[in-house]
Amino acid sequence: MSTSFPHHKYYSLRSPNNVGRRHHRRFPALVHCSATSTAKAKQKADQLVIEPRPLTPPPIAKTPDRPSIKDPDLLSTWPHRSWVASGCTTVLISLLKCATGSAHSHMWLEPVLAGLFGYVLADLGSGVYHWGIDNYGDASTPVFGSQIEAFQGHHKWPWTITRRQFANNLHALARAVTFTVLPLDLVFNDPVVHGFVWVCSGCIMFSQQFHAWAHGTKSRLPPLVVALQDAGLLVSRSQHAAHHHAPYNSNYCIVSGVWNEFLDENKVFEALEMILFFQLGVRPRSWSEPSFGWIEEIETPSQTTVY
Repeated sequence: MSTSFPHHKYYSLRSPNNVGRRHHRRFPALVHCSATSTAKAKQKADQLVIEPRPLTPPPIAKTPDRPSIKDPDLLSTWPHRSWVASGCTTVLISLLKCATGSAHSHMWLEPVLAGLFGYVLADLGSGVYHWGIDNYGDASTPVFGSQIEAFQGHHKWPWTITRRQFANNLHALARAVTFTVLPLDLVFNDPVVHGFVWVCSGCIMFSQQFHAWAHGTKSRLPPLVVALQDAGLLVSRSQHAAHHHAPYNSNYCIVSGVWNEFLDENKVFEALEMILFFQLGVRPRSWSEPSFGWIEEIETPSQTTVY
């Protein structure tokens, strides 16, 4: 005579590769415990029959739609154009004050040297800014959230920057330049000050356009732009291409790229990351493998055709 006692139990199933891990998944199983009263049956070990039940896999998150050439996010709006116009106006006022002040004072060398310093500093500033938004914060970060999200998406679809319209690409920096340079235009008349201001602010505002040219193909770029890239006055296509390889932690500067070699060879940004980690406990994104959302997708012919 035998009696069967069905019970539902949960047994932890772990593969040998996961031995020692703290967490493991539990699978529901239907267990039958059979026991007999006959002598022959007593000689056998109790038998456990495990019937695993398949679990419903979690839903797969939908991948964001690939951008297209007609994507509204790539188009310029009138507010974009207004900010670019205001930014250019403040820079031109600074240039005019530099030129007129130099003419009246017969002083040319100092404003030129100040402009050269502004040009070099703008490249460094673009690298520090690029490093910061690539590695820290997210879309919810105050002030910089939209730019952080845009730069992270740029790693997945880098070619979109060449499809982005001019004012759309520059308006965020143009707005910052407007609020920064306008007070300087009103307060200072020194040609040396404005020699620095107009060059530095102009390079910062147009750095996103230099960035876009660094993603362009040589045959489609204006000959003057190609010449400036080859001369090292604008960030080159080959130099910036090195940035678009995981973990995206080098060649951050996008004005001329003159600082990239020094910053990368001396591990300046890695040192800053260590300081922030030990002081604030914040890890940069470049320390982790990029998620699938960061892996670059190649432009397809359908995305280059206007319908």
